[in-house]
Amino acid sequence: MWRVRRAAVACEVCQSLVKRSSGTKGCLPLQKLHLVSRSIYHTHHPTLKLQRPQLRTSLQQFSSLTSLPLRKLKLSPVKYGYQPHRNFWPARLAARLLKLRYLILGSAVGGGYTAKKTFDQWKDMIPDLSDYKWIVPDIVWEIDEYIDLEKIRKALPNSEDLAKLAPDFDKIAESLSLLKDFFTTGSPGETAFRATDPGSESDKRYRKVSDKEKIDQLQEELLHTQLKYQRILERLEKENKELRKLVLQKDDKGIHHRKLKKSLIDMYSEVLDVLSDYDASYNTQDHLPRVVVVGDQSAGKTSVLEMIAQARIFPRGSGEMMTRSPVKVTLSEGPHHVALFKDSSREFDLTKEEDLAALRHEIELRMRKNVKEGCTVSPETISLNVKGPGLQRMVLVDLPGVINTVTSGMAPDTKETIFSISKAYMQNPNAIILCIQDGSVDAERSIVTDLVSQMDPHGRRTIFVLTKVDLAEKNVTSPSRIQQIIEGKLFPMKALGYFAVVTGKGNSSESIEAIRDYEEEFFQNSKLLKTSMLKAHQVTTRNLSLAVSDCFWKMVRESVEQQADSFKATRFNLETEWKNNYPRLRELDRNELFEKAKNEILDEVISLSQVTPKHWEEILQQSLWERVSTHVIENIYLPAAQTMNSGTFNTTVDIKLKQWTDKQLPNKAVEVAWETLQEEFSRFMTEPKGKEHDDIFDKLKEAVKEESIKRHKWNDFAEDSLRVIQHNALEDRSISDKQQWDAAIYFMEEALQARLKDTENAIENMVGPDWKKRWLYWKNRTQEQCVHNETKNELEKMLKCNEEHPAYLASDEITTVRKNLESRGVEVDPSLIKDTWHQVYRRHFLKTALNHCNLCRRGFYYYQRHFVDSELECNDVVLFWRIQRMLAITANTLRQQLTNTEVRRLEKNVKEVLEDFAEDGEKKVKLLTGKRVQLAEDLKKVREIQEKLDAFIEALHQEK
Repeated sequence: MWRVRRAAVACEVCQSLVKRSSGTKGCLPLQKLHLVSRSIYHTHHPTLKLQRPQLRTSLQQFSSLTSLPLRKLKLSPVKYGYQPHRNFWPARLAARLLKLRYLILGSAVGGGYTAKKTFDQWKDMIPDLSDYKWIVPDIVWEIDEYIDLEKIRKALPNSEDLAKLAPDFDKIAESLSLLKDFFTTGSPGETAFRATDPGSESDKRYRKVSDKEKIDQLQEELLHTQLKYQRILERLEKENKELRKLVLQKDDKGIHHRKLKKSLIDMYSEVLDVLSDYDASYNTQDHLPRVVVVGDQSAGKTSVLEMIAQARIFPRGSGEMMTRSPVKVTLSEGPHHVALFKDSSREFDLTKEEDLAALRHEIELRMRKNVKEGCTVSPETISLNVKGPGLQRMVLVDLPGVINTVTSGMAPDTKETIFSISKAYMQNPNAIILCIQDGSVDAERSIVTDLVSQMDPHGRRTIFVLTKVDLAEKNVTSPSRIQQIIEGKLFPMKALGYFAVVTGKGNSSESIEAIRDYEEEFFQNSKLLKTSMLKAHQVTTRNLSLAVSDCFWKMVRESVEQQADSFKATRFNLETEWKNNYPRLRELDRNELFEKAKNEILDEVISLSQVTPKHWEEILQQSLWERVSTHVIENIYLPAAQTMNSGTFNTTVDIKLKQWTDKQLPNKAVEVAWETLQEEFSRFMTEPKGKEHDDIFDKLKEAVKEESIKRHKWNDFAEDSLRVIQHNALEDRSISDKQQWDAAIYFMEEALQARLKDTENAIENMVGPDWKKRWLYWKNRTQEQCVHNETKNELEKMLKCNEEHPAYLASDEITTVRKNLESRGVEVDPSLIKDTWHQVYRRHFLKTALNHCNLCRRGFYYYQRHFVDSELECNDVVLFWRIQRMLAITANTLRQQLTNTEVRRLEKNVKEVLEDFAEDGEKKVKLLTGKRVQLAEDLKKVREIQEKLDAFIEALHQEK
């Protein structure tokens, strides 16, 4: 019941809230109330069009109105059309607000749950991208660590800056309208009106002046806009350069874990390097494009190149010729600003002044090395690679400056040599000629323009560059003359493009950045731009670099495939010629032939260590005896043998042997050993190897042998140790057995017989042929031989009378012989008698010594008894035994030095000589010659050029 009463009370409260009287003002219909306000009205109000369902009791019991005590309601009089109500509208309003709270919370919870469920469904539909993370490079995930995106965003121009770049269209429209009015003819009435106006003429003059000023103002604004736009571009390019540098450094560190390919310009430069060494003997010329930099001496060629390369890399001098040979500079992009030579691995950091100085010094040294004696310039090219961020990719060749007069200190043919070098590079139909003209001197003094116009008369591949424009603008009285030069009207030569640059203030210590800033500042304020004599794209070294690079790559794309086809044809011709001439030989160039010859030579040197000790000792002993035998017989044995007793003989022998050992013998022994080593080495090097022998290596082996022998020196301590050994061997007189005694007698007989044979030959040459030869071979004696024969016969008679005659003739004996010969009509001189006696007595003595040697064969028994109670004395046999033993011991000592030390040292010298020859290209060309070598060399180079060209063309197509 209480619930029914409470509901009735609530219904009356609601009816009182919605009751309206006709006299109430400012009340709005229920439909116009706010949604929240409408929600608190009763749903059964007659004016509500949309009937809402009654609220449930379950919601009503949570209303805050249920806690209010029930009071007796005072009913107001009921009028027609209105329902009675009570004044409880604040409470009812609070209750409705509380109900709204629960509605909002419920909707929020329900909506959140639904949204979460939908999100989960979408999330399940999306595939897992973690498995595909490898597709994206690592640098994308880490780019925020290396690239400051906020910095880039700040560096980009905002909308206001971009708006400033746009021209003022209002002013332009106003100026155009003024110009239109000025140039447009008015109507006849208007003309008459202006004619009658007294101030019309002054207005016209004022308008003309103002229009001119506005035109000048527009041109100046346009120039400033271009320069401002250029500065913004440079700033953005600088930021881009820094970013590219970071990316390239990232690649250098191997973040992508892949091998970086060579750049296009590096591949192209390698092709040009190979072509520069190729001998074009098969009518295949090098027509690949290069940028050839030519100009008069001190015209600024080097400065332009340095501005393009962004580094002071060339040696310089004031008015002196510094470029003495062509320098090929390959510009490419890289993370670091470095330079390196083609044949060296050292990198010069171009951001450091000490490396720049070292690079300039190295270039100067290479130039002076290329210049031959008696010359001033050289055609040999120096290859230099320069890498750095933002460099334009191209290949430039800096040539020596063209001169008009040969000064003191130069070779007489310097001018002609420079012209021939320049023409050789410029006659390439695809070479881009960068003609440098000094703007600060009179154009009539230029020589290079005539040379360029001869090589490229139509100007299809010439780019003209006017340097030192700042000095030209300052010194030239007529600025239009500069315009004529730039437009190509002053010179007979034509060109693809004309550029004006500033190469600094003439200070060699100026940095590239300072020169660039000075150049930009000059052209910003230059009258040449303000008066439209020069266009904005025709100035600054940067614009020149971009234009040259574009022209270079255009030429490359147009000509490289045609050049590749010509080398394919040349390769086919060379391969056909090789197959016809050398079908069974492999194609080996000079380097491969040199390696093959090197291995053969080293094998032959190693074979020296395989020579047996017995062979070494036999050769050494025989060679040493041949060297010292004359001294032993003539200076030791014969003087001692002519003495009267054994004591004197032994004393004389000991003294002479001691003197010989101290002064001559060790040195002679070392010489013999060194000559023996040379002979054996030469024998192994030169003896034919049968069918495997290749005569193409003979000159190389001979040169290696001579150079190795020249460098080899015997150990200095060998003589000292050898002297002691030889001295001890010669002092020993103890023959231990009969075998050694017989060996000594045999050695003595061989020595004496060899001397006797030599003596008989000398006598035969002296006296002429005997009667047998005269009868059998129809030979006759000369008058002098007849005199010698008569003298010999007279001396032999004297020896028959006294067989123990001493070795020398007395004066009276000489007189007797001369008189006896004169009595027979033979006139002789005393000196002739002495010479004849020397040979006659020598033969007589040797025959007597040989007879005595035969008697001593049975004298070993008496030797053991020291010749006591015996008339036989064999001291000469003991002497020869001492000599023989000394020779054997010396040969053994020298053999040990050879096998243990000298052969290894010789092998080391041979290796050093081969290494030196391997680095000397001229040596290899000189020593490895012939049609076969040249044909293989050309074939290898053509193949290499073709392979590099094919790889370059493929990379060029991929870049497109």
